[in-house]
Amino acid sequence: MKVYSLSIVYAPPSSPSVILSSASDLSSFSFYQRGSVGEFLTFFSKTVAERTAQGQRQSVQENSYVAHAYNRGGAEQLAAIIITDQEYPVRPAFSLLTKILDDFTAKVPQSSYSNPGSINFPDVQTYLTKYQDPRQADAIMRVQQELDETKIVLHKTIESVLQRGEKLDNLVERSNALSAQSKMFYKTAKKQNSCCVIM
Repeated sequence: MKVYSLSIVYAPPSSPSVILSSASDLSSFSFYQRGSVGEFLTFFSKTVAERTAQGQRQSVQENSYVAHAYNRGGAEQLAAIIITDQEYPVRPAFSLLTKILDDFTAKVPQSSYSNPGSINFPDVQTYLTKYQDPRQADAIMRVQQELDETKIVLHKTIESVLQRGEKLDNLVERSNALSAQSKMFYKTAKKQNSCCVIM
């Protein structure tokens, strides 16, 4: 699971979109690929933001990348885009988009949208880093992981009990065999002792 890019985009309905703030993690690409991959992620983010209707959420897959988009619309006309790999879960992606838009509108005045170079929003990098592992960032996924781990421990315990039970069954069978042998020994010993009575 990997988050490649996180962007906040000014997406008015009738004009081209503008990226107001973004962060990307291109460490999984070689040094020579990073420039073209970064350009692709920017283009992909802007295109998906423009094609997402206001008030809508959507996921768009392109090769091994998935762009999750949330166009909030309204007076701000903001959209948030997260580009991940195919394994990244959808629910934490959309919860991050809602959270980052709330944070952005609270910290950045709408008057600065016309000059994206002046916008300073370092939280986008923090969110990108935090949400690399969605289980740590999302409470429900964290609980689900703990439940899965508990199930694994429970299954191991049941398996060990069954193995112990199988071993106990073998011991019972052996003891039954020993009991039969010891009865035979007793009878033979009694027979042997009865012929040799000391007077």
